[in-house]
Amino acid sequence: MAGDTVRAGRAQATRDAILTAAERLFAEHGVITVSNRQISEAAGQGNNTAVGYHFGTKADLVRAIVRRHTDELERLRDRMVADAGDSTDLRVWVACLVRPATEHLAELGSPTWFARCAAQMMADPELRSVIIEEALSTPGLRAVLDGINRCVPDLPAPIRAERDEMARHLIVQMTAERERALAENRPTPRASWRDAASGLIDAIVAILKTKP
Repeated sequence: MAGDTVRAGRAQATRDAILTAAERLFAEHGVITVSNRQISEAAGQGNNTAVGYHFGTKADLVRAIVRRHTDELERLRDRMVADAGDSTDLRVWVACLVRPATEHLAELGSPTWFARCAAQMMADPELRSVIIEEALSTPGLRAVLDGINRCVPDLPAPIRAERDEMARHLIVQMTAERERALAENRPTPRASWRDAASGLIDAIVAILKTKP
């Protein structure tokens, strides 16, 4: 029994090391260019087949990276949705869209890689569906989008869908750009993740409120 516990602990530690290494390498170099061997070496694993053994395909590895963050993102979003209640204030619902990501990145400390990693994944046609399935189709996010839609009832459905895509692109790319600047010790337009979220909220509210 004790031996099984030790082996399970080692296996989990190996998985965590692989996930951390893969997230960093994907963020810095892109998903396609990074090999399983590079990930294994960065994770301190002598066995080059460790990634395949623990996770299977690259899509499975990407899914595991996303799931590593989704629970915390959903916890933050669920709290904000509960606070929003039946609000008809568009800014409240857009904040529920933006702030879970920025708060999570702030809580992770520095450096972080998830924002850049997510941007790389969203740019990959094969992996984009994994991100959408795992992180962009959760009950909490659907509740937020429903709240936003209630605040802009006059927007035609195709325009609303287009602007939802604009909002998603802004969140993914701007958080990645800020994360990259922080990692490279470059100045950022906003002093904190909280302030960066406020800027994103301003922009997305303006996009959603503009008459077609």
